[in-house]
Amino acid sequence: MLVSPWLQRSSSSSVSANHALLHHRLLFAPLARFPMGPAAPPTPPSSHQKPAFTVGGVFSPARPFSSSLSPSSSSSSSSFPISSPSSSPPSPSPSPSPSPSSSSSSPHSSSPHSPSPSSSLRDKSTSARRTDQIARHLSHSDSPPPPSASSPSSAHLMASPYTLRKVAAPNTLEHRVYLEKDGLPVSPFHDIPLYANQEQTILNMVVEIPRWTNGKLEISKEELLNPIKQDTKKGKLRFVRNCFPHKGYLWNYGAFPQTWEDPNVVHPETKAKGDNDPLDVCEIGELVGYTGQVKRVKVLGVMALLDEEETDWKVIVIDVNDPLAHKLNDIEDVERHLPGLLRATNEWFRIYKIPDGKPENQFAFTGECKNKQYAMDIIHECSEAWDRLISGKAAAGSVSIANTTVPHSQNRLSQDQLPPLPPHQELPPAKIDSSIDKWFFISGAST
Repeated sequence: MLVSPWLQRSSSSSVSANHALLHHRLLFAPLARFPMGPAAPPTPPSSHQKPAFTVGGVFSPARPFSSSLSPSSSSSSSSFPISSPSSSPPSPSPSPSPSPSSSSSSPHSSSPHSPSPSSSLRDKSTSARRTDQIARHLSHSDSPPPPSASSPSSAHLMASPYTLRKVAAPNTLEHRVYLEKDGLPVSPFHDIPLYANQEQTILNMVVEIPRWTNGKLEISKEELLNPIKQDTKKGKLRFVRNCFPHKGYLWNYGAFPQTWEDPNVVHPETKAKGDNDPLDVCEIGELVGYTGQVKRVKVLGVMALLDEEETDWKVIVIDVNDPLAHKLNDIEDVERHLPGLLRATNEWFRIYKIPDGKPENQFAFTGECKNKQYAMDIIHECSEAWDRLISGKAAAGSVSIANTTVPHSQNRLSQDQLPPLPPHQELPPAKIDSSIDKWFFISGAST
């Protein structure tokens, strides 16, 4: 049987087209599981790009808030209420369809049912970019190394002057993380400056707990030079439980140096005393930090947790090196670019102690997240409180105020007055009980 060359070419073209279509479906079908939103115009790929769903470690929608989380009408400062679960970003407006005259003006214009070559290239570029984003997310390192001096010469990307001295294995009672600057020990509570620039728009934070981990590490207030250690209860290491749908901490969690929540002062709006700790910080950038890391961050807002009748401020910040940092300048920007993260943050702090048999935590201001200016005022108040503490004007109690750099402190120690520190040990974490990975389902937590 003879087959014409035209039929042979047509058959070959059809097979090639079918193969190409099948390859495209196999390659990009898995992406349908990820709610990426409308495709953006193609941009050059960046090594820092990540899909929005990676931030905060929340892979399922958080349960809705109760109506009690509406903004407080008595608040005198500008603030941002957490939006209701039904709110969503506005849908993109449809592109205007070409008029018949414009579509027929060119003999080479495509039919309405077939994509133009430029749109096909754009779709492929967008799909490839999304695939690259997911691959980077799945392969990211949980503990990035400290920045090196060979990093790009940017004001924000300068190498950190701080190094770590680790003692014993993580997940043990003996584990400590000391901070050093230029090889000399410093206190992360007292010796690291609060502000990272002269304008006081960029702040230093000390990472205590990396995102998605469960060990409750914190700056030790009582020990000399305040190393970071894991908190204990009744002689056992403390771990936070996983409350569905969350895994560990939702952010890089840490503290602002040279701040102190004075337990002798009742805040006029929360009607509760401070918790005797440095200010807590939730860093919401895309990269997972490491214990002892000093991050340069900018402030976005603050929540007021009432934890066992104490005011426990939670300052929301973002690393200045994060790809979204230039878009996040106040608390409303967080909900715009990272929808659901503030809601999940509120829920996490309210319910995280319930699996341990404790009641649900409460928030001041009916749960609303105050704006950047309010947060900066709180930071300033806690910085002044720390100054009273370090200068001896406020009773220190059990808090160690020994330091190596504060000029007006009577507890400043020279290097020859410090006891020798144990040698650095780079040891793998000790095994923990498998029950730490258990998920707890909190009935009615958000109702």
